[in-house]
Amino acid sequence: MNDDQLIRYSRHILLPEIDVDGQEKLLAARALIIGAGGLGSPAALYLAAAGVGTIVLADGDTVDMTNLQRQILHRAETVGLPKVSSGQQALASMNPECIVIPLEERLDQARLEEEVAKADVVLDCCDNFATRHAVNRACVKFSKPLVSGAAIRFDGQISVFDPRREDAPCYHCLFPEGEDVEEVRCAVMGVFAPLTGIIGTMQAAEAMKLIIGCGTSLAGRLLLLDGMAMRWREVRVPRDPGCSVCGSAH
Repeated sequence: MNDDQLIRYSRHILLPEIDVDGQEKLLAARALIIGAGGLGSPAALYLAAAGVGTIVLADGDTVDMTNLQRQILHRAETVGLPKVSSGQQALASMNPECIVIPLEERLDQARLEEEVAKADVVLDCCDNFATRHAVNRACVKFSKPLVSGAAIRFDGQISVFDPRREDAPCYHCLFPEGEDVEEVRCAVMGVFAPLTGIIGTMQAAEAMKLIIGCGTSLAGRLLLLDGMAMRWREVRVPRDPGCSVCGSAH
């Protein structure tokens, strides 16, 4: 690190759990964020501010006026721009040293696998089950840790799926693909703006812990937030040995 970096990241370096070694890991890391909306916004902002060296933003949508209530990566003047371009501007303004790679597309399986293979950590900040399962399959295939978050109405959830651990479940273990799971979206059901900030910021925290190698991740645990009561509940999530994605028979 140079002198400017030592000053910029000094409050991290003061933490013995991070120190210079941990900060250098962040600077050398590549994070893939799927979705530059309500969850991806705070996640990307904190990862950039904290010094994650390369952030890949993948989102095929454009900024809409209705996004501005919660998607803090975007501004009124970027309405109509691709979300990844708007996000790139915001992150460059916050930390010019952070390399931001905008992918203005909904990644098909081949492109998704290509990006997951290059990433150190993947953050699932999307809003649909098809993409979540595709991201999960790619992360299992390439043994990449996945930080998954969701927020709707006043309810949020977050977990980590780490295929590097033999005892850790994958997303499919928790929500098997093809089961009758109700899919709800913000555009239809609404979402409490700060809720996306709470969950997205926690996704950034979990991603950074995984990069640094400090603390205990949420692997094997699902945190559920009732935003109306501001009450957390933790659910243990075991690995399914018969899982068609990560199971021993796969």
